Amino acid sequence: MNREQISRLAHADHPVAAPLDDDSVRRLLERGIPRGDARVIDLGCGGGEWLLRALTAHPQLQAVGVDIAESSLTHARTTANALGVQDRLVLHHEDATAFTASHEFDLVLSVGATHAFGGLLPTLAAARKHLAPGGRVLVGDGYWEREPSPAAVEMLGEFADLPTTMDGVIADGWTPVYGHISTRQELDDYEWAWTGSLASWALDHTDDPDSAQALAAATTHRDEWLRVYRDTWGFICLILRPTSD
Repeated sequence: MNREQISRLAHADHPVAAPLDDDSVRRLLERGIPRGDARVIDLGCGGGEWLLRALTAHPQLQAVGVDIAESSLTHARTTANALGVQDRLVLHHEDATAFTASHEFDLVLSVGATHAFGGLLPTLAAARKHLAPGGRVLVGDGYWEREPSPAAVEMLGEFADLPTTMDGVIADGWTPVYGHISTRQELDDYEWAWTGSLASWALDHTDDPDSAQALAAATTHRDEWLRVYRDTWGFICLILRPTSD
């Protein structure tokens, strides 16, 4: 069982791959989509959940998703067909860091995928290349709520505290026009869903050769969350506009 398969099972009950509840996702999309016929792209779309919700809410919206995980894109296509939005969704099995499009977008999304670009600011640099005049970026990334342990930094990577994160974004030429800081409930719900969905699959499929690995992965992840980073790591989503075009 590879990482992609584990992630798909772990997100079965929480299809948005970030610590956000449904209301938070809805509000962010409402603030980020400038009009009903907008063009939206998600760089690192995974199963396409953000795009599917945007397409369902806006019957004239056009969406593009880019991801390297073929199984996630297959899931997105299946769900799009079930929702009847497949004609307005184009999916690309490509590296989002190198993807080029024939037109610009009114909203560029990248939530929980900044690691693929090498961090928050490189993600914003990639997003800027796809942004239409007057467009917005919706980005989500982690930050340290308090001083992390060396183990937390090794596990999750290099982040700054929230004020420093915001300073860096603003200095990079962006103006925040909306934001959402994940609540403790959202953070905990996400981790319980991740570990619980994976563990439940393992317990329901004891005859599967991958069952033991899945259960071990859920146990390890839960232990790391509770012991290493639960009290120090936070998550923020920002809607940004270029300070000057």
